[in-house]
Amino acid sequence: MKDTPPRFSIVTINLNNRAGLEKTIQSVIKQECTDYEYIIIDGGSSDGSAEVIREYQGALSYLSLIHISEPTRPEPI
Repeated sequence: MKDTPPRFSIVTINLNNRAGLEKTIQSVIKQECTDYEYIIIDGGSSDGSAEVIREYQGALSYLSLIHISEPTRPEPI
């Protein structure tokens, strides 16, 4: 864990887009700067997105990966 807080946060939102999520994660981990936290918010996907996140969690040990998974709620009318 880092001793100093990250300079910025990268936030990815996802709902049943496993392929797009994996492509996004790969893009983030290719960045030269590592002074950030990476937050993934998943809307309770049922397409294997959570497995992709777990797969990359070990590879991202140099940064803070926060994974939030909860069902999306429709906006009231």
